[in-house]
Amino acid sequence: MTLTVFKNTPFLLVTLTILTCFCCKSQSEKKVPATEEIETASIVKEIVLGADQVAEYLPLLKNKKIGIVANQTSVLYLKNVAHYENGIQEKIDVRLHIVDYLYNQKINIQRVFAPEHGFRGKADAGELVKDGVDTKTGIPIISLYGKNKKPSPQQIEGIEMMIFDIQDVGARFYTYISTLHYMMEACAEANIPLLILDRPNPNSHYIDGPILEKQHKSFVGMHPIPVVHGMTIGEYAQMINGEGWLENGVKCDLTIIKLKNYNHQTEYSLPIKPSPNLPNDISINLYPSLCFFEGTPLSAGRGTEMQFQIFGAPNLPMGFYPFTFTPQANEGAKYPKFKNELCHGLDLRGNKKLSKLNLEWLIEAYNSTGKKKEFFSPFFTTLAGTTLLQEQIEKGYTYREIRKTWLAGLEKYDLMRGKYLLYKN
Repeated sequence: MTLTVFKNTPFLLVTLTILTCFCCKSQSEKKVPATEEIETASIVKEIVLGADQVAEYLPLLKNKKIGIVANQTSVLYLKNVAHYENGIQEKIDVRLHIVDYLYNQKINIQRVFAPEHGFRGKADAGELVKDGVDTKTGIPIISLYGKNKKPSPQQIEGIEMMIFDIQDVGARFYTYISTLHYMMEACAEANIPLLILDRPNPNSHYIDGPILEKQHKSFVGMHPIPVVHGMTIGEYAQMINGEGWLENGVKCDLTIIKLKNYNHQTEYSLPIKPSPNLPNDISINLYPSLCFFEGTPLSAGRGTEMQFQIFGAPNLPMGFYPFTFTPQANEGAKYPKFKNELCHGLDLRGNKKLSKLNLEWLIEAYNSTGKKKEFFSPFFTTLAGTTLLQEQIEKGYTYREIRKTWLAGLEKYDLMRGKYLLYKN
């Protein structure tokens, strides 16, 4: 398998010549610094992101009014950019936010639409993100979280093309794919074409979990897909269109800039954390399994620097759960479970990479709490997408017995998924 690694080599700050401007000046008069972080050594990567392929999509954007759905992961990488320092020219590789890049290319961005966690990715899970203005560019920012999950006709009025460029992690309850659905729906209703700059799915090497039942549809699960769906954002968009899942069966006019040098078994290390509580590759791999703890009294590590790499609670027995941690308020978790309380649990950072969901940790914790009747909250069913999983655990089913009940649904889903795959193994 191809391993894509973004090394943590030091970034050098490069200052480019910028026209001094006041807030009253127009967009065309301002200039965003062309680079924020630059590596002197080449960025080690073989996968070519959709956003990197500027020659493919810039012509589509010229002379159009553009909207863009973006967050802190919406970066592109430019290779061999000319850089002058001390009178010496050298070629360097540049990492740059796509909004800044398009702005510098004089693309007419009308509005930025921000998902959960906000445009810069600092907000807590579930926290209200307010509309605002990007301080760098002066471009209005519209939140697509809270009550305004689907942009209104007024919010997209005048836009001639919409861009979607956000990193997904491949789990049904990761809300960025719900934001994709609502943006597709709004664009279809307003006859606005949608350009998707595709990104790898770090959990695309497997599919697993129960299929969501329609009566449990929510913002953390909108469609009949398993917990781990095994698609890129571009593939998922094609499925939404093809299966007629948009309101009234409307179809979105999609253009997808495909990845290069990628298939579903290609390993991908995210260079930027996709949300505040997914700090590294380990947490991303464990997230589909550990997120179930969000629907229980146990902590999945929010309020630590080990989010979705540990779990625990004050009442778990020390003999079986020797690892300890104490949640504190931090970025992405201002009010974590068991704030300032000593928790006993397990540290999973040394765990082998998962290629299936792991329910054994959940089942063992359920049997260890001593408070089985209070273990599951209604949110657990929302995450699972079915009442059956809770019922099976309460009846004493083993993980293997539970997983057997998923197989028929997974097989049917995989056949459906095959119609929309852009990348073959």
